[in-house]
Amino acid sequence: MFRIIERVESGEEIFIDRVDAPAAKVVPLVCRVNRTAIGSLGGQLDLSGDWDSSHTNDEIAGDFGISA
Repeated sequence: MFRIIERVESGEEIFIDRVDAPAAKVVPLVCRVNRTAIGSLGGQLDLSGDWDSSHTNDEIAGDFGISA
């Protein structure tokens, strides 16, 4: 297990097979960026004027299989 972790830490993806079929995939953990600061997404989001319209909300609800 230690060798598998070393290989994954260096960026390699490891597939673990069981009876000639893939059973698991071990991949490097991607660290998330801390975005708690106010304005950390400045210039990266575009919330056009209709982002909170009834039509948009209905489409999102439909994507999740619920009715608004």
